[in-house]
This record gives sequence, structure tokens and C-alpha cells, in this order.
Amino acid sequence: MRFTRSFTAGPEHIDVMGHVNNAVWVQWVQDMATAHWDAVARPEDREAVVWLVVRHEIDYRGNIREGEVAHGGTRVSGTPRGAQFDREVRFVDDAGKVLVRALTRWAMLDAQTLRPARVTAEIAAPFMAGR
Repeated sequence: MRFTRSFTAGPEHIDVMGHVNNAVWVQWVQDMATAHWDAVARPEDREAVVWLVVRHEIDYRGNIREGEVAHGGTRVSGTPRGAQFDREVRFVDDAGKVLVRALTRWAMLDAQTLRPARVTAEIAAPFMAGR
């Protein structure tokens, strides 16, 4: 995966089953996407557009408990389709076991009008390099 970030499970992330709640995984998927955008996008693009999730497809394959770490990786997959871009996210534990895999679809909106805007080659380029 092109962009990585780790998350440590705190007491606020744990559900009645004693492990990270599924809703927290969804938040971490969003946090990965946001951090990747902030790290890679051109400054003028970060000001001009915002992103909206239009679909999450998530496979839960494992879990972690309080104090354990999930290592996340993400990359943009495929090519943009109009205003939409797909993103893959994967979380693994310290041993490399896959915990969660997600495929998410995001729509790009003009920050001023909040209307869909086509993902241009210039906006996509930083995310396509090195895939």
C-alpha cells in the first residue's frame, strides 16, 4: 500500500466483545483517506475541493484489543470516473495478519458550491505515481 499509518486501540475504541468496534474501523478507514489526501494532494487542490464517501465495502477478517496496533495502508485504485475515485485500505496486525480490507468510493465536490466536480489528471497525478 502506498500510504501508511498506524492506530493504537484505546479504551474508547473497544466494544462489548472486547475488541475494536466495527464503527471505529470505518472511522479509521476515513482517517486513512483524509491523511493520505492531506499528505499528497497539491495545496491548491486541498483548498478547492472536498471529498464525500459514497460507498464502503468492508471485510472484517480479524480484530485487535486495547493497546494493540493496527497498521493501515491505503492507495487509490483504478482511474477516476467523473467525480469518483476508488480507494483500497488494508489494516494488519503486528504479525502481518489482515484484520480489515476495505474498498471505498469517494466523490469529489467543489468546495464552494458543494457540487460534484470531475477529477482532473492534475488532481489524480500525485495519487497515481508509484502505484
